[in-house]
Amino acid sequence: MAQRNGRGGRTQRSGTAAGRPGGGRGGAQGGRGESPSSAPKPVAIGETVTAEVIGIGHEGEGVGRANGFTLFIRGALPGERVRARVTGLKKQFGYAELVEVLEASADRLVPPCPVYDECGGCQLQHLGYEAQLAAKRRIVADSLQRIGKLRVAGEGADSAAGEGAVIVRPTIGMKDPWRYRNKIQVPIGEREGGLVGGFYAAGSRRIVDADRCLIASEEADDAVRVVKAIARELGVPAYDADTGLGALRHVVVKTGYRTGETMVVLVTAGPELPQAERFAAKIAEAIPGVESVCHNVSDGSPGAVMGPETKVLWGRDRIYDAIGDVRFAISAHSFYQVNPVQTEALYGAALEYAGLTGEETVIDAYCGVGTISLFLARRAKRVYGVELVPEAVRDAQRNAELNGIDNAVFEAGRAEEVLPAWQERGIRADVIVVDPPRKGCDAALLDTIVAMRPARVVYVSCNPSTLARDLRVLEDGGFRTVEAQPVDMFPWTAHVECVIGMQRIDT
Repeated sequence: MAQRNGRGGRTQRSGTAAGRPGGGRGGAQGGRGESPSSAPKPVAIGETVTAEVIGIGHEGEGVGRANGFTLFIRGALPGERVRARVTGLKKQFGYAELVEVLEASADRLVPPCPVYDECGGCQLQHLGYEAQLAAKRRIVADSLQRIGKLRVAGEGADSAAGEGAVIVRPTIGMKDPWRYRNKIQVPIGEREGGLVGGFYAAGSRRIVDADRCLIASEEADDAVRVVKAIARELGVPAYDADTGLGALRHVVVKTGYRTGETMVVLVTAGPELPQAERFAAKIAEAIPGVESVCHNVSDGSPGAVMGPETKVLWGRDRIYDAIGDVRFAISAHSFYQVNPVQTEALYGAALEYAGLTGEETVIDAYCGVGTISLFLARRAKRVYGVELVPEAVRDAQRNAELNGIDNAVFEAGRAEEVLPAWQERGIRADVIVVDPPRKGCDAALLDTIVAMRPARVVYVSCNPSTLARDLRVLEDGGFRTVEAQPVDMFPWTAHVECVIGMQRIDT
């Protein structure tokens, strides 16, 4: 029941990692929005062609070549020879659906999920896990080289290794890459008069009814199954976007990996939740570990599952969890990494690249609820965090108090405005850490980092394409990219996170 998180971009190369010309969605041009050309193509829509698959795109499709033309084929793997039916054409590439695997990859698996072919949550359950890790490393290396124009050492680089070449480490994977998600958001609907809930089908808003998700925690799976059963028992109607009738839009479940605590959020289309108190009491009685049942009202704004209005129906307004030795309070609206096991690996790499001795001043330019800031504060002299969302800043301040951390300061505002103000007050950063959204850093923030000239920059990225674009700006501003550590935060999906260590050239 885990939904696609929307992260990741596309890249292009003549190798295992491949993607759209021009950097795709993460770049300045290209991608799905590119206009079709009137020039003749070597393939036609509706034609079935034989393709040699040479790589994996950033959304998990096989990148095939047919008659010298690039096709993105969902379900195809590198090294395979396939038959595929062309479904769409752009200027320099097209899309095709897999018809038949003529020569299969040795890394091909039978997906264990019964709804894998329909669901849009995972893209790589048909690819062996070690092969996934290798492909994700190559995607990062290729993006740095092709988009960032950086020299990359080792596998996946076309340029020779040497002094100044960026080291891209092997992707950090999981010993057990299943059942890792501590948060799931399940859309609810009606089908043939009955309430259903599960996943959105790939590329659509059609709900695939399911009671089991192999990448969600078992506790979250069980909680959703119970909530759906109680809703049916009480006759709580699902919201119908076509008619505007009904109530329940989504069920959101958050679980504490270390604590076992669970929060259930019932998201409705309007302020009324039928039999709300009885609904909440039954949930609390039936689900072990439940500490919070909340009601959220959403207007269905694009890209947002929950709205700003939340009230507690039963229990507390938050649950607790820990990553490493840092505890966090998690509310209905709190951002919290969904894979706590890999988050420790991610933040461990960030700490390594920060090179803290206890004497440094650190700025966390996208601090959120303080997750990275508080890790850094344990080993730094002072940490300053800035975040645009005031509610997140309040969460960060509460999390600092929860951990007895008094050397972290948080401020709400735009990083590109707050950082210069701090500099005017005499605050000089030895290390600046950025963990931006998928679109990458604001251009003004990159200019500010260059102007502040910290000794080191640590960039935590969820999109290799925009990461590489931003690294080029910082490199041109006097920094050198030293090392990259890919981390597999989302096994069986096409997404890859990466931590970058940079140094100022004149240090």
